[in-house]
Amino acid sequence: MSASEHRVILLRHGETAWSRDGRHTGRADVPLTDAGIKEATAAGLRLDGVLIDRVLASPLVRARQTCDLAGVGAGAVVDPRLMEWDYGEYEGRTSAEIGAERPGWSLWADGCPGGEDAAAVAARVDPVVALCRDEPASWLLVAHGHLLRVLAARWCGLDPEAGALLQLETAAICLLGFEHGVPGLRRWNDDGSPPASW
Repeated sequence: MSASEHRVILLRHGETAWSRDGRHTGRADVPLTDAGIKEATAAGLRLDGVLIDRVLASPLVRARQTCDLAGVGAGAVVDPRLMEWDYGEYEGRTSAEIGAERPGWSLWADGCPGGEDAAAVAARVDPVVALCRDEPASWLLVAHGHLLRVLAARWCGLDPEAGALLQLETAAICLLGFEHGVPGLRRWNDDGSPPASW
């Protein structure tokens, strides 16, 4: 297999009511909205014809729905390591609500009481990164915004907190790969929007 085919495609799940409203959605198993269903279907059209050897998906319903609607669910392996960040006591709350009680709070720097911090999320995704690096294939990972941002940072050899720099829209597609054997980002946050909307 050529180096160009050894890659990892990331797909964030489509919109949910909680993602639309900016609520931290970790382990709450909320489904896609009608808009999220359209986004996931459109992501599948963008992936049509792309070589995909192996698919890993979060067990949460919004990721599994996205996987199915994108047309890649049949061979997907559910991997609990791809579950979203555990927000603990902050589950279902917005950043503004949390900040009103805890000024200066940052998910990336402070983590969540009763849940995970960035290092804990990295400990979950590091074995997935190692698997995808060590097994030459065209991988597709269908998961969640914060989780995928940590995973991409770790792919690049960065601290998990660097995921704060990688904004990621719902149903966006990203591509991780190699240049001269060095892991890096090849494409990021492609949500299918035309350049005029950037």
